[in-house]
Amino acid sequence: MPAASNPLRSTAVFALAGLCTLPAIAPAASGDDGWKFNVMPYLWLPQMESSSDLTLPRDGDVVRLRADTGPNDYLSKLDMAVMLMAEARKGRWSLYTDLLYTSFSNSDSKVREVTGPAGFLSTDIRRKSSTDLSATVWTLAGGYQAIARDNFELDLMAGARYLSMDIDVSLTVQGERGRLFRQQKVSSDNSVWQGIVGLRGQVLFPGSDWYVPFYADVGSGGGANWSWQAMLGVGYRFNWGEVALAYRALSYNFDQNDTDLTLYGPGLGVGFRW
Repeated sequence: MPAASNPLRSTAVFALAGLCTLPAIAPAASGDDGWKFNVMPYLWLPQMESSSDLTLPRDGDVVRLRADTGPNDYLSKLDMAVMLMAEARKGRWSLYTDLLYTSFSNSDSKVREVTGPAGFLSTDIRRKSSTDLSATVWTLAGGYQAIARDNFELDLMAGARYLSMDIDVSLTVQGERGRLFRQQKVSSDNSVWQGIVGLRGQVLFPGSDWYVPFYADVGSGGGANWSWQAMLGVGYRFNWGEVALAYRALSYNFDQNDTDLTLYGPGLGVGFRW
């Protein structure tokens, strides 16, 4: 049905509760030419916002929905989650991958605004949405360390990101005399490849185990016009590895239904190096 893809796109942001990489791991130092490896399990708990155009089934009017959800909404409904990053480095060259799987059922989300042809629709509107999701994201990229100093390191990188989603959405938005909606349930399977380019690195403090990791990339392709993500954090190194706390934002813009998806929030990772 024409309206089905709209709430699905709008609530796709809820599917991204743990999606994509958490690039809080700075590149490993390249002090010698031997192979170095890093494995980091991590947890990212973002606040998520989306907005999307939606065609009303009765009269064909187009309204714009803005919705959001947070950890308090989806954590209790989480069925399973796996978040793991790994890196291999030899000299200035590196290869890293990130695999994430997440699944939750009947997660509540909030429809904050409904804007129609006549403007903001807020009077006597009841809004409710719930989502069932199974999603996998796999990222693979190569990098080259363009700058390697005692207090600063920078890698340039390029690669691809794969997103697979199986999502069921139940959406209820009902206004006066039932004009807007009754209830819809839509299902969809989506698979998207997207190319990415970016940079990552770290600010170092000689004589100290503290460091500041950073990351930024832009992407294009698949079902999105473009995407971007950015991260800034703080980390501490131990003999066995490191612990990093970071704040990250991730955003997608889709041409279909003029959909915008944004995720932002803190993440924590524990890395093991050898």
